[in-house]
Amino acid sequence: MEKIHRVLIAEDQPLLRGGLCSMVRALQHYSVAGEAGDGVEACSLAATLMPDLILMDLSMPGRSGVEAIAHIKRQAPQIRIIALTIHASDMHMREALAAGVDGYVLKDAAFDELVEAMRLVMLGQRNATLDEYGARQREPRGQPPDGQHAQRWSALTCRERVVLRLVAEGCTNREVGEQLRLSPKTIEKHRASLMRKLGVSNATGLVHAALDLGVLALPEDTGNGLNYFV
Repeated sequence: MEKIHRVLIAEDQPLLRGGLCSMVRALQHYSVAGEAGDGVEACSLAATLMPDLILMDLSMPGRSGVEAIAHIKRQAPQIRIIALTIHASDMHMREALAAGVDGYVLKDAAFDELVEAMRLVMLGQRNATLDEYGARQREPRGQPPDGQHAQRWSALTCRERVVLRLVAEGCTNREVGEQLRLSPKTIEKHRASLMRKLGVSNATGLVHAALDLGVLALPEDTGNGLNYFV
């Protein structure tokens, strides 16, 4: 008997969410484990239900899909996640990949394309959209920022660099504080300083800046959180 894969559907538009639930329920080897209407609820239900697969809208209130993906992958890396989005740009795919997404499907695709992506992802493979994106990428990974990016990087303190990476990975102020043994209020001050120095106004902007600077491609911290280009 083949395993039935339990699916959590995270989509803020009720009509679309209901349609996805109906279509997934009609599939032979899948069942709907739950529904989430925003990123915060998606994270909560992922922790409670531990589904096999999440269909995640990237544009949701409360916590963006990218932030939710990063948070869930950090807590339960075995959960497969497919991004469902209207965004076809390389930038959005790069953000989703940095967060840990396993598949990427545009909302104007045929349902058969989503089903195929689900099949591949559950086999541990990437779907065609991500494969095509990977083939387009020729940028070196894990290299220090240069030019204008180097100036922005050098303007950050060692602690701000670590906070930036953790925020970009989807950590909340409390989670960052727990890792660095600092209070959430102190982390909020670091975030405010980062937004001012990097010229952004929210967490999504910090993720974009981290991607531009190559922070998410850098080697993991070796322990003291102060090693990046010091």
